[in-house]
Amino acid sequence: MRSTRGGLQLVQVHDDLARVTRPGGEIVGYVERFDDPQGDRYRAKRFLPRQRKFVEIGEFWSRDDATDCFRFA
Repeated sequence: MRSTRGGLQLVQVHDDLARVTRPGGEIVGYVERFDDPQGDRYRAKRFLPRQRKFVEIGEFWSRDDATDCFRFA
């Protein structure tokens, strides 16, 4: 399943993980859903290609907010 938000594409990798890419296919990061006692949460992780690692940007209550942080962070 694919969706677009703010010029970024989300590709569902599995039930709890979506890859975030630019229109040209460059991987920006991932949005991961996880369980919280108060409900579903979403963790945004930015990919740093030169260092070949992921850095957590933050945790959010909605997938849209987690995706938006890639545009503004």
